[in-house]
Amino acid sequence: MKVNYTGCAICDSSWGDLWEEVEGTRLFFCCPVCLRQFRELLERLRTSAGWDSVDELEIAGDRRRRTVRARRGTEELRAEFAFYPDGRLRLFEPRAARPA
Repeated sequence: MKVNYTGCAICDSSWGDLWEEVEGTRLFFCCPVCLRQFRELLERLRTSAGWDSVDELEIAGDRRRRTVRARRGTEELRAEFAFYPDGRLRLFEPRAARPA
């Protein structure tokens, strides 16, 4: 899985030292809350799109609200999302994909 951040896979922070394998790729997370957020987001994306895996994620935004563009092959899903402080998904709103 490809992610757009060089720091934590969900928030891009560079502190911490938590590494976890996700869909065959070893990813860095700054803390257990971000790992939970990432896993919950990934599960919701797979469920919403009907995919069994995700090839690439591009995440933008901050702790209040973020956007994601997920890809699997030539398919794409965009959504806005937000989390509760404990890492549970609070908001997930799919958006129409923009033309290439």
